[in-house]
Amino acid sequence: MTDKLISLPDAAALVHSGDTLALGGMTLYRRPVAFVRELLKTETRDLTLLCFTASYESDLLVGAGRVKAVRTCYFGMEAFGLAPMFTQRATSGDLRVIEESEGSLAFGMRATLARVGFMPGPGWVGTDMLKVRPDVRVIDDPYTGKPVAAFPAIACDVAVIHAPIADRAGNARLGGNLAVDRELSMVARRVVVTAEEIVDELEAPVDVGQIFVTGVAHAPRGARPTSCYPLYPVDGAEILRYMEACTAGQFDAYLREFVW
Repeated sequence: MTDKLISLPDAAALVHSGDTLALGGMTLYRRPVAFVRELLKTETRDLTLLCFTASYESDLLVGAGRVKAVRTCYFGMEAFGLAPMFTQRATSGDLRVIEESEGSLAFGMRATLARVGFMPGPGWVGTDMLKVRPDVRVIDDPYTGKPVAAFPAIACDVAVIHAPIADRAGNARLGGNLAVDRELSMVARRVVVTAEEIVDELEAPVDVGQIFVTGVAHAPRGARPTSCYPLYPVDGAEILRYMEACTAGQFDAYLREFVW
């Protein structure tokens, strides 16, 4: 097996300004927070952020002005409320929001996996989603004659996935809630796995295979303050501290403390 172990700074260096960056995990679970901290130490900006759902780590990138566009079906902090910096920047018009749903993201990634330009589905037909996404076209199904939405293929430059355990070759086990991390690893040009624990060789079952992985970085407690089951839960006190700092206009001070 090829040894793909790299440092977190080297992993962050795989992201370039203008890239589409996908962050794995789900809501406040298994988010690549340690990676985002390293990325914020660089000058990388003008990112398009792709997430199935986005939360704390994504809000930090948005608040720091590193993101020009977001495509996700949800951006928030679950029971803790709205994502404050996303809400502020989206409302002011400083951030482009590419409207997505669970279905459009899934169909878009399926199209990339199938190496076709789009994937058809009935989900948006007759809805106002088509008004805000003119690139999603309605076509006739050649077999049934019924209208279907043609969802364009979705790919990304870099996908970052946090795992409880991985091996030096990049094989990773995700620990239950897979979200769309396996799909992200297959539609990305470069894939980074950050892991709580690195072993020499990981036995089956494996959720992300080494063939897709560019580099794997050791990141103990690398999802905090989000959770990483079964190792640690959500740090609710820290999420609340972040929310209160943003509400008080102290995001920049929080960011400096978070990064350095």
